[in-house]
Amino acid sequence: MSEEHPSSVKSRARAAGTALVLLVAALPVWASLGGDASSVQTDQVHMQGTRQTTTTQSYTVSEIRAATGTVVREYASSTGTVFAIAWHGPWPPDMHQLLGSYFEQYVQAAKAQSAARMGRRPLMIEQPGLVVQSGGHPRAFSGKAYVPEMLPQGVRAEDLR
Repeated sequence: MSEEHPSSVKSRARAAGTALVLLVAALPVWASLGGDASSVQTDQVHMQGTRQTTTTQSYTVSEIRAATGTVVREYASSTGTVFAIAWHGPWPPDMHQLLGSYFEQYVQAAKAQSAARMGRRPLMIEQPGLVVQSGGHPRAFSGKAYVPEMLPQGVRAEDLR
């Protein structure tokens, strides 16, 4: 039995790494804050839930009731961009999925806030380009996240529930 040359092992490892990166890049993108509303159905499948859609003059709300009992509402403008997300239920939603490209900003702000606050107060992030309000306890979580600049004209943050 012959041993493999170290360079061929490295080449195979590099090829496997490249394949993994391509596989991850090909995974479905969920509708997320700032993303395209056309992928809301993917969220529904991911959450194993049912979906109901309501259209107003300024936006469309896709409400997904997950198998876990959590309800997520995704608000999309008339141009098809998700400008806000709201949730409530017994379990918090997958924030990485819902916040998409805003997730890192959320994580950094949440870390900074948790270091500065005492106890179990609701999370209130108000930064340029991102607002997140979240709180609750087991069996009763709720919150919302939105991009103030993306709110359609006439829509107020209080309208998001």
